[in-house]
Amino acid sequence: MCLTQQHNLWLVGLAAILCLVGSIITFGLFRRLRYAERSAAPAWIFMGGVATGATIWCTHFVAMMAYRPGASVAYEPLLTGLSLVLAILGSGLALSIAAREGRRSGELGGAIFGLAVTIMHYTGMAAFAVRGVVRWDNAAIAGSVLGAVVLGMLAFRQARDAGRDRPLHGAVALMVASIVVLHFTGMAAMTIVPFAPLGGQLDGNDATVVMAFATAGIGLLILGTGVSSHALDLQARAEARRGLDELLEGSVDGMVVVREGVILAANAGFAALAGVPQEVMIGNPLENWLPDLDTASVSSLTQLTMGSAHQIDIPVEVALRRDERRKPAHLIYAVRDLRARLAQEKRIAHLARNDSLTGLPNRASFLDWLARQTAPGSAQGNLALLSIDLDRFKEVNDTHGHAVGDRLLMHIAARMKATLRPGEFVARLGGDEFIALMPLPEHDAVLGLVDRLREAVITPMDIDDGKISCGLSVGVAIWPQDAEEVSTLINNADLAMYRAKSSISTDVCFYEEEMDKAVRDRRRMVKELREALDNEEFSLHWQVQAAVRTGEITGYEALLRWNRPDGTSVSPNEFIPLAEQCGLILPLGEWVLRTACREAAGWSEKHKIAVNLSPVQLAHVDLPGFVLQVLLESGLSPSRLELEITETAMITDLERTTHILRQLKGLGIGVAMDDFGTGYSSLSTLRAFPFDKIKLDRSFMTELDQEPQSAAIVRAVLALGESLSIPVLAEGVETVEQLNFLREQGCQEAQGYLLGRPTRITENLAENGNRLAWIEQALPEQGQRPRTA
Repeated sequence: MCLTQQHNLWLVGLAAILCLVGSIITFGLFRRLRYAERSAAPAWIFMGGVATGATIWCTHFVAMMAYRPGASVAYEPLLTGLSLVLAILGSGLALSIAAREGRRSGELGGAIFGLAVTIMHYTGMAAFAVRGVVRWDNAAIAGSVLGAVVLGMLAFRQARDAGRDRPLHGAVALMVASIVVLHFTGMAAMTIVPFAPLGGQLDGNDATVVMAFATAGIGLLILGTGVSSHALDLQARAEARRGLDELLEGSVDGMVVVREGVILAANAGFAALAGVPQEVMIGNPLENWLPDLDTASVSSLTQLTMGSAHQIDIPVEVALRRDERRKPAHLIYAVRDLRARLAQEKRIAHLARNDSLTGLPNRASFLDWLARQTAPGSAQGNLALLSIDLDRFKEVNDTHGHAVGDRLLMHIAARMKATLRPGEFVARLGGDEFIALMPLPEHDAVLGLVDRLREAVITPMDIDDGKISCGLSVGVAIWPQDAEEVSTLINNADLAMYRAKSSISTDVCFYEEEMDKAVRDRRRMVKELREALDNEEFSLHWQVQAAVRTGEITGYEALLRWNRPDGTSVSPNEFIPLAEQCGLILPLGEWVLRTACREAAGWSEKHKIAVNLSPVQLAHVDLPGFVLQVLLESGLSPSRLELEITETAMITDLERTTHILRQLKGLGIGVAMDDFGTGYSSLSTLRAFPFDKIKLDRSFMTELDQEPQSAAIVRAVLALGESLSIPVLAEGVETVEQLNFLREQGCQEAQGYLLGRPTRITENLAENGNRLAWIEQALPEQGQRPRTA
């Protein structure tokens, strides 16, 4: 009769609603507690304990108020309040233990929950005061406790098994059953024998109902607080999720968030790599797309292969960051597509080993290939190294432009590559220089490769206005016959190629030590010339220039001398042309001009000095500025400096050279034409520029006694100088007869060994005075004609 006839069913229904709502809220908070950050766990334990305890307490007291024992009922306040406190503390402890990581933590937490329900219920029953005798059935009490504990254990185990995403209906039902079984079994264990008749105990029913609803309202308020907190947390999590989505989508790399091996979120970049929509990925294992992924071995950057829905393997680079604040930990992977980078690296590696224009192997590849073929233990045997230089390629560039020249190089390279046979190798070293290698079973076998390469080179290429082609010059060196070192082998092939290039009878030459000695000596001389310039092995000698009739000193010519440290000297006729060819004439000429001006500025006699200019120096765009700077640095007056140039230097670019010479004359510097009569000897050159002096070449003085034509030429030049009002200086005067002849013909100045050999003791010469007195003594008496042979 207790359960069926002594309860207000409306209030029982209200208690059931409170129990159901509270159970749903409890397990919602429990799930949030399980996966909350460690720092937030205490707050969730508190909120869960309050909500769960309120659920138990409100269910109990609303159901108690629904009970109609037939006697006056009252509740002791302290025990009633204590039951609520015990319910909250017990619930908080149960939630805390059940949320921990452990094999049986759910069951243990559920058992504590059942005990908390039991303690709360019987503490509340102890606060129950009735006018009558209360009898208890111990078996029913034991059954209520056992039912609450067992069902609580099942409820929390079910909640843990549901994880983060599965529904919690089973856990909620078990929790409701745990509370209901405890309460109503515990109520059935109680029998009340009232002291007063039943009719006198019904006056307080309405108040009891009001109190029940008030209790339910308070419980719902507490539960509502928990629901609000849970809702706010869900909103915050949604905001965080949106932020995470924005972060993922804002990355150019593929991004994926994984929990316990399952994908929680993935951006469009990762979906594009995988070839499937983003929503398909969610909830699937990451290993579906990264089968080789080992989370434990992933470092900051790990290269893997990613599967794709397009049935292709994509090389990717994976970076991992662990978010340990979440339980279980979230793994955030950044997945970068390496295809573009690997392709770029492959291209860079190709460019490092191959020529960017023609695609042929470059110098680095050639040297590596040659080193392998000539390494000790190599079974290649003899090798032929071919140094190849294209003939007439510069004409193609000059005539048709560099774009056409590049097309021709690509055309030749493609045909060369097509002619190769197994074991043969061809590379482009730069410009129009190529090199080829081949195994050499016999000496003449290399000629077959030369013929094929020649055919590839001379085959014309079509252009808009016709056809163009090149020739080739080939030098061949044999390994190990012609060299024991790789560098020597390459050098010897170059020497043979230079010989072939200068030959008019053949375009291929084999290395021959004796025939290539001249080129080797030239290279050695260039090296020594550079070292001499660095080590200041050069010096200036001065040769006097004097007036033919009076013997008066008119100036000195600066002559360059090279004296090696071992005491030997090198003739200017050897090293000056070499310096012009290799480009050293510019620093060498600057040194001569600076040194000559500095020395002459310190002489006591202010004689003129003559300095030769190379055609290379004359072509320098800033020659006037440099000369002015030297004069300012040395303090030499411009009127004391005379620069000597040859006709050849002027004819190369007459207009430009004339402009530069006029600038020099504008500074007050004299300009003389050197070696007149040996070059083009064009009279238009004398007409184009007003020279301050003509220097007659020494060869005419040497042949004066042997060739009558030389005497005629000297007379003509002297007459030309007189008619143009340009003084003439004769070089190479070595005999008295030559000097007498010049004096008779009216020559103004002379220079040669007869007047003085070049010497470094310039100051001593100057101290002898301004006149060479012995010239007058060497002249014949008045009226006596000099002998002219």
